[in-house]
Amino acid sequence: MSIQPDNDGLFARLRRVFAVLGFLYLGAVILLAVPWVQSHIVYMNALKLPWNAHFDAPERHGLAPGKTANIKIQTADNHTLGAWFILSDTIYHDLSFPPPPSAAELHISEAVAQRPTVLFFHGNAATRALSMRVRLYSGFTSRLDANVLAIDYRGFGDSPGTPTEDGLSLDARAAWDWLIAQGASPQDILIVGHSLGTAVASGLSVGLSEDGVKFRGTVLMSPFSSLYTLIDTYNIFGVFPVMLPINMIPRAAGIYKSFLVHKFDTLSAISKLKVPILILHAEDDWDISHTHSDALFDALLEPYLPPVYSPSASQESWSTQQWSEYHAQLVTRRETRESLLTRTVIPNFGLMDQFDGFGERITLLKTSTGSHNEVGTLEGVQEVIRVTFFTPENLR
Repeated sequence: MSIQPDNDGLFARLRRVFAVLGFLYLGAVILLAVPWVQSHIVYMNALKLPWNAHFDAPERHGLAPGKTANIKIQTADNHTLGAWFILSDTIYHDLSFPPPPSAAELHISEAVAQRPTVLFFHGNAATRALSMRVRLYSGFTSRLDANVLAIDYRGFGDSPGTPTEDGLSLDARAAWDWLIAQGASPQDILIVGHSLGTAVASGLSVGLSEDGVKFRGTVLMSPFSSLYTLIDTYNIFGVFPVMLPINMIPRAAGIYKSFLVHKFDTLSAISKLKVPILILHAEDDWDISHTHSDALFDALLEPYLPPVYSPSASQESWSTQQWSEYHAQLVTRRETRESLLTRTVIPNFGLMDQFDGFGERITLLKTSTGSHNEVGTLEGVQEVIRVTFFTPENLR
């Protein structure tokens, strides 16, 4: 006697599974429309990793004895930020070993006068003591031979308060002002941001450019063009597009995104920068697609490309001549782009495009590996930063 498979039972179970997943998805979408929930998802500052961090003992997180000063920075709206100032290797190696715990704090003015400084803005979640970030600092102080100022925004680490988009902008400016107050020259400060920190770095950089301040440059690691477009392109586990079900409903996506209280719109502001810019992204980044870096780079290149005009009528009614003229414009635009760009293929590492805009070098580096969090720790990436910003012609 043969046993027939219970297909009806299987289909019923699958329907229940998909119904549960659908309700979970709907619940998550509704929750994300609540500003309080949005803020916790965007910043994730409640994840204070590593737990029980010893901010006053950076050596316990892998930094050399006496190399780092644990400092406090006051913002314009009276928030107090926790921060680390880390000496460049050149300055640190001049100290007798082991130096006293206060050595770094005593040598801040000397360090900023003699070596460039990286002003670093980290991404969401965790703190300045996260091991991945500590590896970044070590690379900057050794391969770049630069000092590092790394802050925890309000609400992160040991910085009290609640993070907001405007608040993070004030935090960034406070960090800049602190460096200037210690005697740093603006031309010796390189602004670097990672992930969420790229929006913070861009905002500070644009503000300084609009004020006519000439600084060393801006580095955006694993950036996103805006929070709106990030939601459009975000894939859960790099596979499932989070907005796919909503996009299937006409106008639903636009209505849903109108509830977003955070913008972090780097795309609309980046063309205001008047300093050398390096945008870098790993192609295996599952968190933020490398297409965001393409969009930012294209926005910087756009002013140098000829526009493309299309007839006002719908394409179905275009004449043969109109199609020919439109195609000719596209060809001219493509040829102009190719003539402006210098492309360098770096074997087994990545691809680099460069052009000169506003008298400054603009660079897009896309690596084949590095993922979202580790791309800045790659020696090849740090070497590109060194060559772009720390070669002898860029140093005093």
